[in-house]
Amino acid sequence: MGETLIKVEGLSKKYCRSLKKSMWYGMRDVGSELLGRRHGADGSLRPDEFWAVKDVNFELKRGECLGLIGQNGAGKTTLLRMLNGLIKPDQGRIEMRGKVGALIALGAGFNPILTGRENIYVNAAVLGMSKQLVDRKIDEIIDFAEIRDFINSPVQTYSSGMSVRLGFAIAAILIEPDILFLDEVLAVGDIGFAIKCLNTVRGMTNKSAVIFVSHNMQQISGFCSRVIMMAHGMVSIDSSNTSEGIDRYYDLVKHAEQISGTGEAEVLSLTLTSHGKIIETEDSAIDTSAELTVLLGLRIHDSITGANLVIVIRNDAEMPIRTFPVCNSEGEDIVYSAGEYLVEIPLGPIELNSGRYAFVVAISDVSSGVILTRVQGLHQFRVVSEYNYWSPGVSPRVSRLISINDNT
Repeated sequence: MGETLIKVEGLSKKYCRSLKKSMWYGMRDVGSELLGRRHGADGSLRPDEFWAVKDVNFELKRGECLGLIGQNGAGKTTLLRMLNGLIKPDQGRIEMRGKVGALIALGAGFNPILTGRENIYVNAAVLGMSKQLVDRKIDEIIDFAEIRDFINSPVQTYSSGMSVRLGFAIAAILIEPDILFLDEVLAVGDIGFAIKCLNTVRGMTNKSAVIFVSHNMQQISGFCSRVIMMAHGMVSIDSSNTSEGIDRYYDLVKHAEQISGTGEAEVLSLTLTSHGKIIETEDSAIDTSAELTVLLGLRIHDSITGANLVIVIRNDAEMPIRTFPVCNSEGEDIVYSAGEYLVEIPLGPIELNSGRYAFVVAISDVSSGVILTRVQGLHQFRVVSEYNYWSPGVSPRVSRLISINDNT
C-alpha cells in the first residue's frame, strides 16, 4: 500500500439549531479567537448546539478508495467539507498531502453567466494552472464531459447533469489529483456516463486516494476498497470488508411493500428458492451464481379477459437491475385469464453485485396495457459477490403452471 495522503485525528464540528443563537455564538467565537481562545476545545456544547461530526479518526493511503455511507444527516457531507477546507472544524486535526480535487456540490465554483469553456479556464486559474496547460487538455475535458455542442453556452443554461459532467471532467483530467472527494455526483446523469466516471475513478485509485459518498450500495461495493459508515456524526463502522459496512447500513433502513394499479389483479405470494430450498427474507446471503427460482401466486379478477406478467429485481436505490418477462417455451408472452395461479419461474444465476435487492411484480391488461397491480418491495434478499456486474438486463423466462383455479 502507498503513502498516507489523509490523516484525520479527533475531527469534530458543531452546529446550532437556532439561527439567532447561531449568529450570536458566531460573533462571540470570532471575538474569542481574536483573543487567542477557542470555544468547544473541551467538548462542551452551548444551548441548542449539537455535534454534526464528532471525534472522527482515520487514515487513507494512496491506492485506497474509501466509501463513506450513512443515512441523511449522518455527517458525511460535513466531514467532506472540512476535509476540503470549505468549513473549519471545532476540534481535531487534518493532514493532507498532494493536490486535492473535489466535487461536493453540483456546479460548485462555476460562474453561471460564463460559458463552459470560460469556466474551465477560470477554474484552472484559481487552481494556479497556466493557460498553456489548459489549452493542451481542453479538448480532452470537453470530450469527456460530452458537452461539445454546449461548451460555448452559459453554464446557467446547463442541466444539473451537464454541470456535474463538466465538473467531474475538470477534477479528473485537469487537476489530476492525489486526493479526490466525490459527494453523490454520480446520482445525476445517465447510466453510461456514470459507468465512465466509475471506471475513471477506478483507474485513479492506483495513484490517488479517493473518498466517495453515495447512497448507492452497488456503486460502493463495486469499486470501494474500504467503507466507513457514519451515524449521528460518529463513525459506526470502519472496515475493509465492504459487505460488512453495507449490511450495517441496511440495518438502519426501513423497507415496506408498495401496491399500485387498478386492483383487478393480486399477488398472493412470492417464494424464492434455490435448488428446492426456500430462501427466507434477508436471513441468509445468496451467492450471485446461485440458481434461483420464483414461485408466484396470483389472482386475476373476473373483469379481466387476459393479463401479462413481468418480474423485476430492483436494488436499494429502486433502480431496475434485471427484468424477467414471463413467456412460454416459444418465447411468447403468457396470457392469463381470470382465475388463481401458482407459477414457477426459473431465474437462473442472477449475477448481481453485493447488496440487497427486492422484487417488483407487475400484472397488466393485455388489450389496454393498464397496470392491474404492481407490488414493489417483495421478498427482500441479500447477494454476496466477488465480481462486479454493471449492465441492467432483460431476460425472458419460461414459466411453468404448477396449479390453476380457472374461474371461467
